[in-house]
Amino acid sequence: MSIEGGCRCGAVRYTLSIDRLPPTYACHCLDCQTWSGSAFSQQALVPEEAVHMTGPVVFYDRTTGDRTSHQRMCGICHTRLYNTNTRRPGIAVIRAGTLDDSHRLDVVAHIWTKRKQPWLIVPDGVPVWPESAPLDEFVKVMMG
Repeated sequence: MSIEGGCRCGAVRYTLSIDRLPPTYACHCLDCQTWSGSAFSQQALVPEEAVHMTGPVVFYDRTTGDRTSHQRMCGICHTRLYNTNTRRPGIAVIRAGTLDDSHRLDVVAHIWTKRKQPWLIVPDGVPVWPESAPLDEFVKVMMG
């Protein structure tokens, strides 16, 4: 199975060297609402070495407290494609909407639900955390 994605304008393309579409999570924090311009962001965790990109990628680093987020985006249309984070070395956070088969993705967890829009209903049985999930629990849910 080829898992591919890219930016809005098509200048940047990527391939994920993994066996299946990754599970995704929804983050309802205020940063993700602002970054996405929507009620939440939908993301997937994959090993950083599994991401292979081509095209004009630009970088943006954002430091918040003791953490730095290294953003990768298209240098033309500025679509955010993925980021890495100093708190989770070796893990890439893929923006789910940039995957070619994003319509086939499952949301298996929700974080920062204390900031969730009141009209959004999380299905029963899906793990939720009012803020960030403890890393060991989160990785177990996201990466099996």
